[in-house]
Amino acid sequence: MEAIDHIKHIEKEEIKFLHFPKQEVLGNKRDKRDRYRKLTRGLRLGNLEHVKVKIVFADDAGIKEVETTIWGITDKSVILKRSTIIPLERIISIS
Repeated sequence: MEAIDHIKHIEKEEIKFLHFPKQEVLGNKRDKRDRYRKLTRGLRLGNLEHVKVKIVFADDAGIKEVETTIWGITDKSVILKRSTIIPLERIISIS
């Protein structure tokens, strides 16, 4: 994965106004497995300890980050508070 030069911090309420292309941002299976593992860890931390995670993702305008609690994960998306959704294939990293 390439280095990320500029990341714009946004609030989770802004996500519903973003447009997400369908292309996958990660290039190999190992990175995708690692992403899913970190998302499930973030889900557990949010549900058990109310801990927020930082999610870095890409929309059609560039790289963004949001600090939030993960409420759910499906095979295609990550669900945040107030039914806010980020497509799984657009997530670059979770910390």
